[in-house]
Amino acid sequence: FNEENLGKIKVVIEPQPDYDGYEDTIRTRIAAKQVPDFFTFKFSPLTMKYLEGDLLLDFTEELETGWNKDFNQANLSSLNVNGKNRAIPYEIAITPIWYNSALFEEAGIEKFPETMDEFWTACEKLKANGIVPTSQMTGGTNSWTSMLWYAHFLGSFGGPDIWSRDWDDPAYVQAAAILKRLYSDGNTTKDAIGADAGVSGGHYQAGRTAMFVNGPWYIGNIKKNSPEVYSVTKLAPAPKAGEYYGHQAGWLHTVIGAANTDDPVRKAAVIKFMRYLTAPENAKRISLDAGSLLAVNFELGPNDTVDPLQEEFINRGNNAEFLINHMESAKPANVVFELGQAIGSMILEDKTAEEFVDMMAEVDR
Repeated sequence: FNEENLGKIKVVIEPQPDYDGYEDTIRTRIAAKQVPDFFTFKFSPLTMKYLEGDLLLDFTEELETGWNKDFNQANLSSLNVNGKNRAIPYEIAITPIWYNSALFEEAGIEKFPETMDEFWTACEKLKANGIVPTSQMTGGTNSWTSMLWYAHFLGSFGGPDIWSRDWDDPAYVQAAAILKRLYSDGNTTKDAIGADAGVSGGHYQAGRTAMFVNGPWYIGNIKKNSPEVYSVTKLAPAPKAGEYYGHQAGWLHTVIGAANTDDPVRKAAVIKFMRYLTAPENAKRISLDAGSLLAVNFELGPNDTVDPLQEEFINRGNNAEFLINHMESAKPANVVFELGQAIGSMILEDKTAEEFVDMMAEVDR
């Protein structure tokens, strides 16, 4: 883009290796009305508030020139607030269970477990072979990995609309009981309480844990840093814990916004870059290079090389019985932040699953 617009527009991308820190920076800058020229942010109840005022650039008229046809229409519609689109859908997510098939085979496990009895039996076989079964974490702003495990089991017990029901629904306690067991009896690493995403993912990449949960954006990371684990990683739905099975945790993950401006030159430059970034051919290149799934419509041709793990992500998403949001997409930020505290209390103070849910419900009132 910079080469094509040499002397007219120059885009500088700021790397953000610490996403929690990046989110804090974005929140601070928006609160101070110092909005970046353009930026990505997670789609959540908290960030939806960004779209209500006039701090962000309104893309509605530009979208109506035909740009809107490049996007998944459901995702685009979800960002329309008061008749205006002040953000563009960008990255979508499903987060299946990742598992190290080589470690499974070495432990004598022939396939990924489909029931909870099979799952706990597999955990015992892995531990007997010196492998910690799962990666977990309570650190960061959202206890990311464990939040996703919890969503999977909530979906199994409560179905696709569980987040619309109150905390007195039994599914919340049932899923919490499984989460507690995942943290007990050596089923996760000793440093899981307080661990952040780097620790959780690091254990999986090092082959110290056999199961992990994350999205397709992680493919590039593991492919580069742990090619031997990447080559034996497979994906699966969570085991059937309740009535439902075969679903995935999935949602509109990140969107793109831009600072509102009265400067027509700056506005035109921002829109030109945004349209370049989300053009189908460019989006396809980004998707195939990074392993991400994007909300931009594009077609794969016979000469396109698709990463095998990314292709499995696509198939898992297409074949899912239903998609369920994770907590960060369904609950306010203070409730999401409480998750790590509640898990820690449930494990370190040996509180019950019922007490865990009471803690979450109290914050959500």
